[in-house]
Amino acid sequence: MDQAYQPTGAPAVPAYERQPRFTGMPASPEDWRYHPPRTPSWWHRHRRTLRVLALAGVLALCGLMILTLVQRQTGTQGLLVGLALSVLPVPLLVLALRWLDAVEPTPWRNLGFALAWGACAATLISLLANSLTTKWLATSVVTESPTSAESLGTTVVAPVVEEAAKAAAILLLYLFRPNHFTGVATGIVIAGMTATGFAFTENVLYLGHAYGQDTAFTDSGGIELDQSLTAATFVTRIVFSPFAHPLFTGLAGAAFGLAAALPHRRRAARVLLPLVGLLTAIGLHAVWNAAATDASSTFLLVYALAILPALAGLVWLGIAARQRALRTVRRTLPAYAVAGWLSPGESWALASMRARAIARNLARRAHGPSGADTVRQYQHFATTLALLRARAERGGGEADFHAREQELLHHLWTRRALAAPPTERSAMALAHRAAPPPQRWGPPPGGGGPPGAPAGGYGHGWYGHGQPGAYVHGGHSTYGHGGYGQHGAYGASPPGA
Repeated sequence: MDQAYQPTGAPAVPAYERQPRFTGMPASPEDWRYHPPRTPSWWHRHRRTLRVLALAGVLALCGLMILTLVQRQTGTQGLLVGLALSVLPVPLLVLALRWLDAVEPTPWRNLGFALAWGACAATLISLLANSLTTKWLATSVVTESPTSAESLGTTVVAPVVEEAAKAAAILLLYLFRPNHFTGVATGIVIAGMTATGFAFTENVLYLGHAYGQDTAFTDSGGIELDQSLTAATFVTRIVFSPFAHPLFTGLAGAAFGLAAALPHRRRAARVLLPLVGLLTAIGLHAVWNAAATDASSTFLLVYALAILPALAGLVWLGIAARQRALRTVRRTLPAYAVAGWLSPGESWALASMRARAIARNLARRAHGPSGADTVRQYQHFATTLALLRARAERGGGEADFHAREQELLHHLWTRRALAAPPTERSAMALAHRAAPPPQRWGPPPGGGGPPGAPAGGYGHGWYGHGQPGAYVHGGHSTYGHGGYGQHGAYGASPPGA
């Protein structure tokens, strides 16, 4: 009987048989050379959850240990007083850092990890390492007396240990959450959260000690305010310098952010920049500690000439990074408006934090909290898309850029029916305040526009000729002239175009 055609050397498959005959196949499975992959084990299926639980358990254990150590050193009353006073600056610092990170927010789980690492793990490591090192210095030939050993530990050892312990959280997120580590603002925010947690626990220790000394020198437990060591410590650490640790660690975080923004091929710079930032943080921390141990006017001089200018520089750097991100969004999104994914009004509104807030409020009035959440997601994906494309244009994009771009475009399109109208209305609401001059957007970089596109580009101004609530669909838009839906940015096309 005829046999079905097979390539030379392939097993013959007779026409009347449904499966080929593999004559060279071992008869027993024990003799097989290749085996099917085993069913994933329980650990393999749940490893992500287990890693999260293990990390949370380690941080919780560190927190319990540090609370126990502080309670032993300050007493229960000192611990409670320290906790009550130290928590006061934390919400303000967290809100300030969150504002700085508002353009492309870092996930709360990353910020929570950084805060917990600083408050628990970094503080425990620093407390143990500083204590052991100071004891070793006091018994070694390096120092002449316990006083000099304590001074050396404060000015030299403590800055190195503490900044390295805090920077470990930044390094972990830099290595294992690279997609969320997008620039200078992200680095400053993560570093600030870590340092805020660290400063909180350290302030509990210092304020608890101060309260214990105040109560030790009076039989009745009362003490005059102008003689209170607790009040003096509160003013020094909570009122005048709550930003000290965020400033030191923020310098390292900014360096990590600069490294993250560099192209992957610049490996040397991506390694050296974090090291330089860490050394700068250690140096400024050492200067601060040395000045703080001096009872003369040196502390005020260092505070005015070194700490405040460094803080102003870091704040300026963070705000400049935030504004640069908004300018990048404003520059990049019009290419997607040309391609039909957005309207020109949306591309302008998505680059304005004020317009974003108005759009969320409009959606909340019309659709409730779920509508505002949809608009918030829409803004997040649009920002991520703009920054992703900007990195690709600079040559620092990911290897799977096209897949990432299409996924983000999908997320935008599925939310656009609800999110586009309030976004466009927010742009029109601000038109009389900050309307940019009319401009003509050309085709996306790296490719021409749709067939028949005018040579001068698209659009007749940022809001075109559309009505509120109009959006791109089916290859045309009520904003401006021309068919936008035929060619998407980098080859992507809107559905139905």
